[in-house]
Amino acid sequence: MKGPSANTLRLLIPAVSLLVLLAAVFYLQPRAMSYTGLNLLFNLAVPIALATIAQMIIIAVNDLDLSMGTFVSFAACVTAAYMPDTPLLAVVMLAGAVAVYALLGFVITLRDLPSIVVTLGMSFVWSGLAVLILPAPGGQAPVWLRTVMTAKPPLVPMAIVASIVIAAVAHFIVARTTFGVLIRGIGGNSRSVARAGWSVLRMKAAAYALAGVFAVLSGMALVGLTTSADANIALRYTLLSIAGVILGGGEFVGGRVSAVGAVVGALTLTLAGSFLSFLRISPDWQIGAQGAILIVVLALRLLFNRSQQKGKAQ
Repeated sequence: MKGPSANTLRLLIPAVSLLVLLAAVFYLQPRAMSYTGLNLLFNLAVPIALATIAQMIIIAVNDLDLSMGTFVSFAACVTAAYMPDTPLLAVVMLAGAVAVYALLGFVITLRDLPSIVVTLGMSFVWSGLAVLILPAPGGQAPVWLRTVMTAKPPLVPMAIVASIVIAAVAHFIVARTTFGVLIRGIGGNSRSVARAGWSVLRMKAAAYALAGVFAVLSGMALVGLTTSADANIALRYTLLSIAGVILGGGEFVGGRVSAVGAVVGALTLTLAGSFLSFLRISPDWQIGAQGAILIVVLALRLLFNRSQQKGKAQ
């Protein structure tokens, strides 16, 4: 009898982690077991999930984006400062930012530059632009955006509904389209993709552009929830997005990523913050505790992988 496949395990471990955390939260705070409680628990899950998908696309092509948090902050500042009164200007600025992301992917590939160094440098650029747009916290969310993000669908809170939609759309793009197969192929073996007649330069530029679109949506969603923005509003998203991808079964090399797993990972990290708050752990220690949770999950995945390899060897 065959055991579960590697892909199944990649999704199973983060799903079990999420359910265990959810059960622990319900045990500590039974009132959270309600529509309102779930809405509060996963309130910020949507922007984190969108940022995680953006990072997942970058990781799928064997790169890493260390500017994700500052870019989401920049998108949030543009949305809060310009979208309510001058929406056309805001759209042009955000579209220009996505074009810059595409250019980054092109240059990184053309010159064979380390993505970590380039994106780290760009993080200062995005941070500086965000400060220029909003030197102090302020701005406001467009009415339509606030309406969408605070909608109350029946039975299930908006955050969970939106997370399911994000996972479904991202999974379709990454797993069911030619583009998705190609970017994962570039992560696995870019030379084979080039020999098949595809332009690795164009595909990586397109992958970066798509990541930029998801990151822009993350910034907009964040403004819709918080109703304002500042230049540092999403700085933690860089680490959270990387952790969400890895927690969700992704790997740094080989084009091995899971859109559904990435969203589950983002939900798990969001819930971990609430769980640690219920344990009355200081916010200063919460990032370290979230890191510990990530290490435990990765250790479990390593054990499962090794047990599978031993089973195949036998």
